[in-house]
Amino acid sequence: MTFVYQKATKAALAVLMILMILCGILLPGIEGSRAEDGIATAPHAIDPIVRVLLSRLNITDRMDVTLTAPYGLHFGTGNAEMYFEKGSQLAFLLRNDVIYLYYQGMSLRCGSQVQLKKYADQNAQPEERSGFYLTNFDPLYQGDLSLSVTDGKIRPILSIHVEDYLLGVVPYEMNDLFPVEALKAQTVAARTYALRKKNAAADYDVVDTTNDQVFRGYVPGNTHTEQAIKETYGVCGFYKGKLAQCYYSASNGGQTELVESVWKTDGDFSYYAFGKDPYDVENPASTVRSFPIRKEYKQSEVAPFGLRKLLADMLFDELTQLGFDPSPESIQVHQVSEVKLDTPSSRDSAHLTMLHMTVRISGRTRSEAKTTITLEDLDTEEVFLFETLAPITPNHTPTPTPAPTAAIPTPTPELVYGPFTPIEEAFVLDIPIFPSAENAFGMNISTNYDNEIWALVEDQTGYEIQARRYGHGVGMSQRGAEWMALTYEKDFKEILGFYYPGMKLMRYDFAAPVPPVPEAELAATAGPAPTVTPRPTLMPVTMNAAPGQWYAVVTGIAEDSTLNLRSRPDLGGDILMRLYKNQRLLVLQRCPEEGWVQVQTDAITGYVMESFLTEE
Repeated sequence: MTFVYQKATKAALAVLMILMILCGILLPGIEGSRAEDGIATAPHAIDPIVRVLLSRLNITDRMDVTLTAPYGLHFGTGNAEMYFEKGSQLAFLLRNDVIYLYYQGMSLRCGSQVQLKKYADQNAQPEERSGFYLTNFDPLYQGDLSLSVTDGKIRPILSIHVEDYLLGVVPYEMNDLFPVEALKAQTVAARTYALRKKNAAADYDVVDTTNDQVFRGYVPGNTHTEQAIKETYGVCGFYKGKLAQCYYSASNGGQTELVESVWKTDGDFSYYAFGKDPYDVENPASTVRSFPIRKEYKQSEVAPFGLRKLLADMLFDELTQLGFDPSPESIQVHQVSEVKLDTPSSRDSAHLTMLHMTVRISGRTRSEAKTTITLEDLDTEEVFLFETLAPITPNHTPTPTPAPTAAIPTPTPELVYGPFTPIEEAFVLDIPIFPSAENAFGMNISTNYDNEIWALVEDQTGYEIQARRYGHGVGMSQRGAEWMALTYEKDFKEILGFYYPGMKLMRYDFAAPVPPVPEAELAATAGPAPTVTPRPTLMPVTMNAAPGQWYAVVTGIAEDSTLNLRSRPDLGGDILMRLYKNQRLLVLQRCPEEGWVQVQTDAITGYVMESFLTEE
């Protein structure tokens, strides 16, 4: 009897095990089968293909690609017109608003729109990733490519499965060195954001910059990221049965922000939290900028340029009325006291908007030296001041010769400064932090938002003003998530629960992408061998460095990205051109505006942020 019972029990267990395997419960390595984590299936299906506008590549009139899988060329929704084998190199050029394809001596007029659609590679190895990449650059772009003409430029749009898309997002929105649980939280937020942004009525869903999410294609080696994506396959955030809007930023500065405080919206974002974020503040990697101010400045000490610039702006009328020059160079700071921050932007907000201080300063006058031009200063062989008459000739009516225009040089007047004179009365200043103090001190961290969280630290000798928050501060803080996972061992569910307390996790059970098989007739003929396309040419730098100048190289950008060279040292300056990685530069000087340098090549001069350069 016991034997029969055990045999029956074993048979029942075997059947149960088979059923569990078929349901995916015992196979956690298969995408979409994560029943053991307690995450329910999403209430509706969704197309997992995301269309990404590749704007950060700065494509204008040419795009060179190398294929790592078979692709078909399409001119609409019908069958492929041409077939390209794996390894083919294609060049798309724009001429007179028409896209032309060049390939191995062949040219083809494509019109204003063309598509490259990926086909199945019968010889591909398991787990091998395929797609195309910009010739001679590392990132792989998996999926289909659509090219069209917009505003006189080629506009590339990538159609890619969301799980492949995340491989090009997560390691750049965070970093593969982050804890896996933090990367999982980032993955869920990024997946939810992308799928919610899908819009069939538009040409694309997301752009590949921080306007949506940074996307740089796939580069092998980000093992933690790949683990995080695989172990959260299909998991998204939901609120009231619909995809949530998972905003996130690099650092919230110690307080999470509400959606409605940043953007005007009528949506229901009740699942967000507003309050203190101790994890972000504790993380030493969170972005902090500081500006020191001493309480006393000796006669020989020069106060920071930013402080003097702020005083010159705030005291312009007063200094002018007193007869002093209202410029930073003509202000000498003696004493700073009663510094404080207040006036929150909203109730209970750590976002303060006013800076107060009392200062004692000296001012000085400025005038232009009078310059007298003498005849000795002029080049008498080139400049004629008097009319020259033609000689009188008999039987000829004299005709006066007109006097040439005298090119009298205008000298640049020299500035004459008076001595610094103490101003007896102290100035009590109420200064708006945004934008007055922030611009003068160079404390703006997020160029798109005036929302940095300012704090004040005082000691016996002076004050240190600190600014935190990198980004809008809404939703998850990436630095906060990192610290929660690294120091407090929180898992991704706890991290997401802290930043989106009203959000529920559910999983989409979509399948991995399956490329179509090409027509046998198209795939029968092999293409010719590919050729190499060079990288962009770097500008030469042949000038010798003068004293105080040095050489540097552009290093702080990705291989396929560029650094803006601007007309003036601030982010509002016109973009003169874009510099490629490894571009050598002659640095002429550091600018008074913190973080900026003036640079030069043989072809152009402009301004860049020094943080993107490495000194030779």
